[in-house]
Order: sequence, then C-alpha cells, then structure tokens
Amino acid sequence: MEKPDNPIIGKWQQPAGQPYAGQWLEFNLDGTFQTVYSELGVTSSGTYIVSDDHIYLNQTQHSFCLLGKFEGRFRIDSSSLLLSLRNTFDKTPVDLSKARLYLKQ
Repeated sequence: MEKPDNPIIGKWQQPAGQPYAGQWLEFNLDGTFQTVYSELGVTSSGTYIVSDDHIYLNQTQHSFCLLGKFEGRFRIDSSSLLLSLRNTFDKTPVDLSKARLYLKQ
C-alpha cells in the first residue's frame, strides 16, 4: 500500500484530559473527513484542504447543523496532532496556544 505524503491522513483521537476526550477525527486521502463524539452523539463530515500549517474544513454534515467553513492551524509531531480551529465569529488562530491534542490511532 502506498504511503500518503500528507501526514494528517488517518484517524486521530482526543485523549483523557482534553475537552472532548474520546472524540475522533479521520482525514482521508480523497480530501474528506469525518468526526465522531459518541459521548454526545455528534457526527460530522465534509471536505478539507491543508497548506503548510493551515487547514481549511468545509463541514457539510453535522448532527446539530453546525455547517460551514472553518479555518485553523495544525502541527504534527510524530503521533500527535495539535489542532486549533477558529470559532464561527473569530479570526483564524495565529498560533497553537489554544490547540486541542489528538493522538494517532
């Protein structure tokens, strides 16, 4: 199997101690993503693009109808992903000071 060049490809999960422990995100090679937070019965999906340390999500499905485009920053170190997305009315984060941690599954 060919290894993707994009290191964000794969499944990532928030560990204990994070705001949504157990929530997972999966980024697929075809530019789609999905996320599940079983604790609240939340699912979402859509498409994404990464460029350098920026990520652009277009969320087209969400259990609570939180649809739209979300921009953010990310960093991958080995098997950890730091991800900081802007809230609806905020500007795109300039750094990762408020990032959430996800671990590669």
